[in-house]
Amino acid sequence: MKLQCAFDEHNRGTLGMKYIVLLYAAEGAWPPEEHKAALSESVQLCHKLHANGQYISAAPLEPPEVAKCVRVRDGKTAVFDGPFVETKEQLGGYFLIEANDIDEAISVAAEIPGARRGTAEIRPLLPLPDGLTLP
Repeated sequence: MKLQCAFDEHNRGTLGMKYIVLLYAAEGAWPPEEHKAALSESVQLCHKLHANGQYISAAPLEPPEVAKCVRVRDGKTAVFDGPFVETKEQLGGYFLIEANDIDEAISVAAEIPGARRGTAEIRPLLPLPDGLTLP
């Protein structure tokens, strides 16, 4: 069964829907040599997705220790160190892709090395309301 999003017609690129795949893993899930190999494999996957017209963007992230969180309440800005959520799994990177539907996005996520040691969360991008555009 294929899932369809109510906003499909507003979120179409040249190929299909735009999805972000967020990659989470526990700290230390990747031994250094295996992590290096997984990064190389991820770059190869990016080239494959680009050749298929599915690649938009991808990047690994620095560790959570360097993260800053910003919260504004009643006009006052507060800055906190570290990730916002305390969890065993940390956001480690992302792929921004185009796919014809959620099933195709799942197939792409299953090819990402990070899914072997962690979790790949897939979300369709939410379109902006009519009249709003990003550069």
